Amino acid sequence: MTAASAGKVAGTADGISVEVMAIEGRARYAADYRACASARMVLCLCLAAMPSSASHQDAVIAATRHWLARAVIGLNLCPFAKSVYVKEQVRYVVSQATEAADVLDDLERELKLLAETEPAQVDTTLLIVPDALADFLEFNDVLFFAERLLKSLRLEGMLQIASFHPQYQFEGTEPDDIENYTNRAPYPILHLLREDSIARAAEAFPDAADIYERNMETMRRLGHEGWQRLMDGNDGDDSAPSPRPTDA
Repeated sequence: MTAASAGKVAGTADGISVEVMAIEGRARYAADYRACASARMVLCLCLAAMPSSASHQDAVIAATRHWLARAVIGLNLCPFAKSVYVKEQVRYVVSQATEAADVLDDLERELKLLAETEPAQVDTTLLIVPDALADFLEFNDVLFFAERLLKSLRLEGMLQIASFHPQYQFEGTEPDDIENYTNRAPYPILHLLREDSIARAAEAFPDAADIYERNMETMRRLGHEGWQRLMDGNDGDDSAPSPRPTDA
């Protein structure tokens, strides 16, 4: 074999090796691409199956409004609530917090915002916490720090904080006592109220001091089954108020 022939053969062999390597590389790339495409498809399907943040917040607010209309207003547990509800002066805020410290950050922001906003625009705020404070004892601990926060912001006497929780329990009661349901809500809720609004409402309802006892009696008459029917919308009562349409 001549040198030229050897070189030609050697060159041909090298060319085949390069081409084989290129083919193998393209095959690997194609396989990787298909794997990535498959992974992207699985990810897209998973994301499509997961509720978006907006839809989750909408669902939380809808459940809260249902409870507010059916229980708080429907049972007249708070005679002051109907007016601000119908006038759309209630601000609904869904906290994204998963830890107590972050809930307090949200609370600080909402307290400041309520203090700075005209009552005709926002009279009261419901800070709803769907992803934290599921334990009622932890929720109670947060209430302690919430009151300290109110004082540190120098808003005591201007605003106050009421509370609702799915496992709310008054002192001296058993967990399943129906009386606890006056303060049970679908999610942990911090209710921010204006002291002036409370004072005006109390003047309009001379028997405001009797609200607590009247609510206890209402719950005893209703019972657990009646409460469940009320929340399910199977009580035959369609008298819950509709909020006033907002201006475009």
